[in-house]
Amino acid sequence: MNEGQAATPYTAYVANRADAPAYWQVGILWVMLATGDQTGGNYSLMWQLCPKDSGPSPHYHDQDEQFYVLDGQITYVAGDQTLVATTGAFVLIPRGTVHSFRVDSETATVLNSYTPAGFEQSIVALGEPAAARTLPPAGRPMIAHPERAAEVFDRAGMHLVEAPDSLREGSVPDWGGARSRREGESS
Repeated sequence: MNEGQAATPYTAYVANRADAPAYWQVGILWVMLATGDQTGGNYSLMWQLCPKDSGPSPHYHDQDEQFYVLDGQITYVAGDQTLVATTGAFVLIPRGTVHSFRVDSETATVLNSYTPAGFEQSIVALGEPAAARTLPPAGRPMIAHPERAAEVFDRAGMHLVEAPDSLREGSVPDWGGARSRREGESS
């Protein structure tokens, strides 16, 4: 917090995966356990159920991103590193680091957090409220409101990057026309 800036008030609370707000986006179930509104903007935490081969193309965030793999195996590419995380692994992606990942197991469950909060706003704004605590049914759009993707991603601190994706050959998620930055270009 900057000197002279007032802290956003927040209080203690409990959230449960069974009844916290849940969304379907990019083929993943996202459950909001902590949002910036609940933490004074300091932190966000989402429980995710991800299918095999899911994960984003290269991008970076204005926030530090953390993953804790509850179950499954995920390969991350962060900068020039390839990291394989299995059940029980913690992964840190520092802010500004171009990264992507791919779920290697049939499914993976992860806790995904951001410091400070912000990215979760893109899930709420672009996702479809989940009708069940399952993976989205086949045929659902990757993003519920693709016409708003570019503006929402920028506001949430996520920046797509036009860079080779070593985890996928020629397959790029449809981010609804969100503009990409070239590798090495700043915001």
